[in-house]
Amino acid sequence: MAGTNQGGPVVVAGAGDVGGRLARRLAAAGTEVISLRRSAVEAGPGIRTLQADLASGRGLQALPRECAALVFCAAPDAREPAAYRALYVEGLQRLLEASQALRVLMTSSTAVYGEDAGEWVDETTPARPPAFNGEVLREAEALLAAHPGGVSLRLSGLYGPGREWLLRRARAGEPGARRWGNRIHVEDAAAALAHLLVLPSPAPLYLGNDDLPALECEVLAWVREREGLPAVPSPPPGPESGRRVSNARLRASGWAPAFPDYRAGYGPLLLSPTER
Repeated sequence: MAGTNQGGPVVVAGAGDVGGRLARRLAAAGTEVISLRRSAVEAGPGIRTLQADLASGRGLQALPRECAALVFCAAPDAREPAAYRALYVEGLQRLLEASQALRVLMTSSTAVYGEDAGEWVDETTPARPPAFNGEVLREAEALLAAHPGGVSLRLSGLYGPGREWLLRRARAGEPGARRWGNRIHVEDAAAALAHLLVLPSPAPLYLGNDDLPALECEVLAWVREREGLPAVPSPPPGPESGRRVSNARLRASGWAPAFPDYRAGYGPLLLSPTER
């Protein structure tokens, strides 16, 4: 596989929504893929499924010792420190010990940033996690950074089919806040991982986001307008919160989002008046 300089399969550890889409993309292109999941779920044509648990190590002995690449994109069972550490730190360590690869990708999160007044952040912005989830992800990123060929992709808010929380809020009449939000369509997240797998000399860190951070109140108002719903009062004037995520480094490497902003991504998910 180009960019990895090593034979064998690509192992996708945690082949859920994003990982599953990545695995199907790779298999469709003729790449040998192993999907690593806790449950024995059929992953799709051309994909070999292995049942294993990263948090406990159960089943990892079935992995091939050498592979073309490892992609770590698992999600914890519970939002608590112990579950995060067992998966992201201990689970990543187990995966690195179980199989060798010259390219290892990990999906992290822009939750590692503490900025909350509308600031722009990029790969050079110091990560100061405000909560335990960001702190654990930084530990995992540091672990990966010590591994040759390790690349972290910090994703912003994932959305797409089946991830329609914001649409439900808009339909419920929530005005939203003057808070900057960042998002990336699940297909674009999978495409970014596929891109980084074959990039000849990737940087150790990228931010995965679309081209247009937007205020939450703006997005919710747009959804209601497009679905023909009555306008709701705008939030009162005041300071903006949140942060704005730059995708400049990832774009400069040759990747471009198929859904460059929330209009392109949410448009196909909107309801017509007869569907509501």
